[in-house]
Amino acid sequence: MALNISSRVTALTLRLRSNPVTFGTLSSSCRLKVEHDRQNQRFTVTPSSLARAQERAVLQYRFISEKEVDLMSTYVPETFRSQGVAALLSQAAMDFLVEENLKAHVSCWYIKKYIEDHPRQHYKDLVIT
Repeated sequence: MALNISSRVTALTLRLRSNPVTFGTLSSSCRLKVEHDRQNQRFTVTPSSLARAQERAVLQYRFISEKEVDLMSTYVPETFRSQGVAALLSQAAMDFLVEENLKAHVSCWYIKKYIEDHPRQHYKDLVIT
């Protein structure tokens, strides 16, 4: 059973590539690990120097049907807001939709904004209105 659960958790390490971004106590070259916890239907980011559970950024989703999800919410702790963490979570969620050939309802205002801000990615094609 433990092996089955652990096999459902995948990790994706993303490196910030755009303009230099400072993360308060984090350097601009900091690697952030986006984890996809399929069992709990969420993506999380915990910068290594802020590894306490309460310092975890989360994007929560739920399956509506076999091929449809609702991207429900994002939460980023105040200590690292406005620094691109929600965008990393949103990117990971959208990549998940593409990889799994899913469509999404988007309940979260931030994810809606992220999709609008990235028209080249064709994310709008994945959204059910």
